Amino acid sequence: MIGNRSLVDIMADVHGLTSSETAAVTAQLHALHESGRAESIEPALAAAWWSSLIEPGDGVAGSLVRQHGAVDALRQVVVDIRAQHDSSRPGAQTSQYREALQRWSPRLGDRRFLDSLSSAASLHATLLIPGDASWPARFSDLAEHAPMCLWALGRPALLTRPRTISIVGARSASSYGLEACAEIVQGCVRHGFSMVSGGAYGIDRQAHRAALSLQGDTVAVLAGGIDRLYPAGNEELLREIADRGCLIAEQAPGTPPTRWRFLQRNRVIAALGAMTVVVEAGRRSGAINTVHHAAQLGRHVAAVPGSIFSAMSAGTNHLIRDGLASLVTGADDCLTMLTAQPELEMAQVQTDGLRPELVRVHDALHPRQALDVLGIAQLSGMPLTTVRSCLNELELLQLACHRGGGAWLRG
Repeated sequence: MIGNRSLVDIMADVHGLTSSETAAVTAQLHALHESGRAESIEPALAAAWWSSLIEPGDGVAGSLVRQHGAVDALRQVVVDIRAQHDSSRPGAQTSQYREALQRWSPRLGDRRFLDSLSSAASLHATLLIPGDASWPARFSDLAEHAPMCLWALGRPALLTRPRTISIVGARSASSYGLEACAEIVQGCVRHGFSMVSGGAYGIDRQAHRAALSLQGDTVAVLAGGIDRLYPAGNEELLREIADRGCLIAEQAPGTPPTRWRFLQRNRVIAALGAMTVVVEAGRRSGAINTVHHAAQLGRHVAAVPGSIFSAMSAGTNHLIRDGLASLVTGADDCLTMLTAQPELEMAQVQTDGLRPELVRVHDALHPRQALDVLGIAQLSGMPLTTVRSCLNELELLQLACHRGGGAWLRG
């Protein structure tokens, strides 16, 4: 690794910023990053810069960051690119690293990175980085292919919920597929599960809509920046998700969706869920790609069977036939599979049959770390008055415990 020069100073030098412009960028990072602490600026800058420098899932960058940390790894990369791949520097000897530097080099001084920070700030987005309270613990399963950061609109706390199911399927879904999707999603939402999907047409849209129709929680993972609401026909739905659920992207704002980014987006969808359910899919489709990611991550995989005469059920039927997915015919089958997971079993038993708002408040509680009503409201995304009434009801059910000073624990 190279010296200890501030990454902020390096960024200013690379982009030719004045002191006032540098201060403006620093202020934007303070506003965007979840913690907002001064000591978090360098890690936040590094993660955001990486997200504009590389393509999703870049294993070379991921390995560097896992070995040296995001800040030091980026310092090394900046110097190595500027030194024209000086072979005397650590790591520069490998052909894989040299090829990576060639990929990243054209983007190093691209002003669009600075534009992405301005765009995110104007959207009042949140920048999440590893170690933040709302960073998904399940991303650790992606190892060096995990996102460098997440750009989020809405309620990032949803990303840490253990009770989350990923739903994927065909864009040109049949009426059968749409009906099956709605039944599964609504049944799982009634048991306090959040839904993750990709915001596309067909099954994705049905999954998001079905969750929202019951005041449930849903997360949409985009293949471009969070300011690129795609597809255009789902813009209204995606805005509603940003308002009531959470909209996330690993690419910096301003990044357009591409075929590669859609395929890489699927690994994030698979990682976020405790299981992945594919409702309808052709033999070769993005939904099947998501299923393969889920299987590699050790997640439960389930598929809804369909007609042997339907091309949209060919993929799901083959997954079931080949033993790559369990057959599910409704929400009960999904819930039965999930109760085998210890971290989900107790929560499900305790909250079976509760109203969605009670489940959301219960999910926000911690068994050992007491939270006040405001903190619970922030995590659950519920109004303070609703949280107070839910806490009283949960206390009567022995699912919440009141502690001194207005703090609460999970019962």
